[in-house]
Amino acid sequence: MKEQVIIAGFGGQGILLAGIILANAGMKDAREVSWLPSYGPEMRGGTANCHVVISDNQIGSPIIESPDCTIIMNKPSLHKFEPLLKKDGCMVINSSLVDVLPEREDISVFRIPANEIALELGNNKVANMVMLGAYVKARGSVPAKCVEASISSVLGEKNPKLTELNLIAFNKGIEYIGREYGYQDHKN
Repeated sequence: MKEQVIIAGFGGQGILLAGIILANAGMKDAREVSWLPSYGPEMRGGTANCHVVISDNQIGSPIIESPDCTIIMNKPSLHKFEPLLKKDGCMVINSSLVDVLPEREDISVFRIPANEIALELGNNKVANMVMLGAYVKARGSVPAKCVEASISSVLGEKNPKLTELNLIAFNKGIEYIGREYGYQDHKN
């Protein structure tokens, strides 16, 4: 198994954090992983993306030219990464900020109102975890329990309420995919 994921959006949306948590979850699942961040000169409001590779074998390069899946948090990222996505790939889109559909018809698309779900939880900053949960449920690339353990270890015990909120947001993303898309096949 080899999964190549690009997570992309604006700076300040927790793009790099979501990538770190996903890569850390891959390690907790005893996989080879790589994480490569990229961001514009301005962290907040500029563009940010990261490449995450999770594999059963050694990873030759952390650079992803044609991802298996993209997690898209804003419209500019949709336009930038849609052409790169592999045929039969997967795109998880934050429908709160992306009001258009991809033009391609040879990919699977999951639209998640991540900001609305995060606001229902009381903090818009956890939209990234909603999206991560949706991705994990749709793809099954790592077990949810590994992501939950990663959220706890990466965010640490300094702010238990924030860690708990991120865990809840992650599980809301899983629930949304299960409910809206009928994804019950991945036991996550």
